[in-house]
Amino acid sequence: METQLDPMKDDLPLMANTSYMLVKHYVLDLDVDFKGKVIEGSIVLFLETGSQHRKTSSAGKECCQSQFDETCEMGTSEPCHIPMINVPTCSSKMEYNDFAISGKEEEATTDENSNHSNNEQASGISSSKDPCDIENRGNKDFLLVLDCCDLSVLKVEEVDVAAVSGIEKLVRPAKLTGVSQEVENLRNQIVHELVTLPADRWKEQLHYSTLCSQAPGCGELVFSTGTWSLEIRKSGIQTPADFPHAIRIWYKTKPEGRSVTWTTDQSGRPCVYTMGSPINNRALFPCQEPPIALSTWQASVRTAAGFVVLMSGENSAEPVQLREGVLSWYYYVSMPMPASTFTIAVGCWQEVKQQSFKQTAAIETNTEFPLPSSQTDFRWHEETCGHVEYPCRFQNPAARLQAVIPYRVFAPWCLMESCEEYLLQLIPQCLSAAYATLGTHPFSRLDVLIVPSNFSSLGMASPHIIFLSQSVLPGGSHLCGTRLCHEIAHAWFGLAIGARDWTEEWISEGFATFLEDIFWARAQQLSHDEIKGQQELKALLRWRRLRDEVQNSEEELQVLRPKKESTGELSESGASVVKYGLKAEKIFMQVHYLKGYFLLRSLAKTIGEVSYLASLRKFVVKFHGQLVLSQDFLSMLLEDIPKQKESGLTVESIFQNWLDTSGIPKPLLEEGETWKECQLVQQVSGEVTKWIQTNRRIRKSSKKKMKQDEVVFQQLLPDQLVLLLESLLEEKTLCPRILQCLERTYQLQKQDAEVRHRWCELVIKHKYEPGYGDVERFLREDQAMGVYLYGELMVNEDAKQQELARKCFAAAQEHMDASSAKVVAEMLF
Repeated sequence: METQLDPMKDDLPLMANTSYMLVKHYVLDLDVDFKGKVIEGSIVLFLETGSQHRKTSSAGKECCQSQFDETCEMGTSEPCHIPMINVPTCSSKMEYNDFAISGKEEEATTDENSNHSNNEQASGISSSKDPCDIENRGNKDFLLVLDCCDLSVLKVEEVDVAAVSGIEKLVRPAKLTGVSQEVENLRNQIVHELVTLPADRWKEQLHYSTLCSQAPGCGELVFSTGTWSLEIRKSGIQTPADFPHAIRIWYKTKPEGRSVTWTTDQSGRPCVYTMGSPINNRALFPCQEPPIALSTWQASVRTAAGFVVLMSGENSAEPVQLREGVLSWYYYVSMPMPASTFTIAVGCWQEVKQQSFKQTAAIETNTEFPLPSSQTDFRWHEETCGHVEYPCRFQNPAARLQAVIPYRVFAPWCLMESCEEYLLQLIPQCLSAAYATLGTHPFSRLDVLIVPSNFSSLGMASPHIIFLSQSVLPGGSHLCGTRLCHEIAHAWFGLAIGARDWTEEWISEGFATFLEDIFWARAQQLSHDEIKGQQELKALLRWRRLRDEVQNSEEELQVLRPKKESTGELSESGASVVKYGLKAEKIFMQVHYLKGYFLLRSLAKTIGEVSYLASLRKFVVKFHGQLVLSQDFLSMLLEDIPKQKESGLTVESIFQNWLDTSGIPKPLLEEGETWKECQLVQQVSGEVTKWIQTNRRIRKSSKKKMKQDEVVFQQLLPDQLVLLLESLLEEKTLCPRILQCLERTYQLQKQDAEVRHRWCELVIKHKYEPGYGDVERFLREDQAMGVYLYGELMVNEDAKQQELARKCFAAAQEHMDASSAKVVAEMLF
């Protein structure tokens, strides 16, 4: 019995039957229409038969065996997935139930527009073990199922790749000797040879992929669309081996599609970008979402002159004028990645460039960090990579020496000066620090874009491009630097190395959170004592955040490995479901960041930081370009440090204490009080005491003015200010004069967004009306962080605060991120 999926439910279905066919390469050819708020054009998919179907074709010949088939048996041979993330970044969580795509009895019919979309034919989820089993389908046609929603599919056709001039050179002569009726087999053989060309022929592969994508169609294919899927079949074709291996899909997005957001930038100009949606890219192009579906891509994007197209691509694209007022931008990637990591941003972005040569020279001089001797020796140890074949930077001697990869910064015109002040100078420092810690940069270049104010996170990393919120720019270099380090860390953990099972989000976010501290300390060139002090202070702040989140979230969302022993298992067809993938509140939770960070911090403390970082570098070299599970990292780490096994530290004990349970891990509970002994924390404690005592004196003698020289308050670091304000939030009452003095003493309006957020919480708690303007500005300009301030404005049941909340939401709602808007609306109404 089939069940119709409800898009409003918490779980996100992954419909693609990747076990039968895998997309190896996408070629996108798109136009961006800002007037209609649609992206339209075509996408060509180059396919291979999947690991579950090494069977003979109807012609009796053994079907092409893909490179994926050979490497899949190794278990960890594919590159990665991020989260998006944020996602995060866009991270997603996958739970593999035995769900599979069910075929339909009805025959789809062709209308005059070649659009076979029919909701009655849309796929459901079947409860049978695997209704896609080719052997049990009888004489039914094979269905290729792709992840797809919010798209208008116009036409699907087979591509005649055999018509491309010179393409026969790719096919070995023995394969060309056959009868004329084998033309379809020849087309599939050509695609197989094309997608399996060796890495040193990647330019030739791109060239022929372009030519093949432009080849004429040779017959329309029957298709139907459902809520979450696009199903394609060819009449009479019953096996993946015989199914066309090159297909073209003509489609256009919908203005309300959830993979991209149409909005205006901070200068009021139109733009569109992928914002790390929970549904990933399926509303941008039909694709295969599961992380195991690794592919390369190339894209040509046309837009009106004046717009800049940025994308996850290896090349720094330069526009080509097609005709007056129309530019074309071309990007490509040669490293296979999950389709969810594809990122695009189109807007009137301006490139931010350093104005002073002297400044640039100084930056470059100060950002060359020496490599630890253990890393120097290790990096030059030649090893064969464990991933599928692609042009790998870890095998490129020049790339291995590149401490700072080429980078560019883009922003709306009105934020260029802010970017030049800190961000532009921080990038080479942070890149060098990352290189000194982990070695070879996995990607050849980096674009950094300041995205519109409706972005729901502080940052999101994708291949070759990082999105940053405008919230990281004000208030000095601290928040900007730490967030930049976090996103740079995702190049290794989250992109070059990804979770094989999306439920293990901590592999991406926990590592990035841990490494941001390491990178940032090196970027600042701090002394050993300064590093220790800052990291202890940061640990205390994260401990407080984790404690609060554990107290205010559902237990089942706090488990880092919710599937336990079933982690990494796939259904036979490859279809699955992302548990809680559509739960709006999930994107605001940080438990995977925080518990993952504390696990890695605990391991580093147990093993010793030098040995631990050496193990991280070894892990990167061994597993880059692959998908991993928690045990892959933990097993390698403990094998390197055999004495830890003797002390009882095992993979099983780590699972039990850290990954498989909700709440705060037991080892962490025992450590919580030690951070309070840190000098930076004790300094804050002293300042908190001064403020509390001053508050009491003022309340007792409210008519007397507080003398300017009565109390001297020390200057504090940004993280110290956060801790100070959090501590004062625990006070039942603070008088208005104290709040006024707080703001003036630390110039809180000019601090970074983390500090200003705590200030806004104080303003709301104590109904400090002179600060309501600060709250309004925060909700308008810092949407990445302000969601829960709406709840605090409502919970006090104060008429003025509730009016302020509704006023701010009404002004921001139109362009607000959909998940954020849903959460806020539930708070307000």
